[in-house]
Amino acid sequence: MRMTTLLVGASLLVSVVAHAEIIDIDNAELVRLQAKGVPVIDIRTPEEWRETGVIKGARLMTFSFTSGFDKAGWLKQEQQVAKPGEPVVLVCRSGRRSKAVADYMESQSVKGTIYHANGGMNAWKAEGRPVVAPIAP
Repeated sequence: MRMTTLLVGASLLVSVVAHAEIIDIDNAELVRLQAKGVPVIDIRTPEEWRETGVIKGARLMTFSFTSGFDKAGWLKQEQQVAKPGEPVVLVCRSGRRSKAVADYMESQSVKGTIYHANGGMNAWKAEGRPVVAPIAP
């Protein structure tokens, strides 16, 4: 009985560690995390970056759910920004795409914490937070 309990407990621990944790955050938390060195990835398109500007220091890495988009290649690129198990912040225009990408990353067994910026760049701009011109990735 005791050995079974230990095995079940170990299995639960492995299942918790094996998946990403997705956490919704506001802009104040995004700023705090970025100041601590957590990378911010802006998954919008180049047109969107040019239209609104970007968060200073954000990595510009467009993600798309359209057919033909290399999702596996994107995940490899993301792992160069944040090594497996390290946290990352995702931001898009409204927060919907970044949430979908966080869910996708979790479905692909990405480990670590994925912070999802609620409201995306719409909320960032509405709060009057600073942006910079995008530099081509």
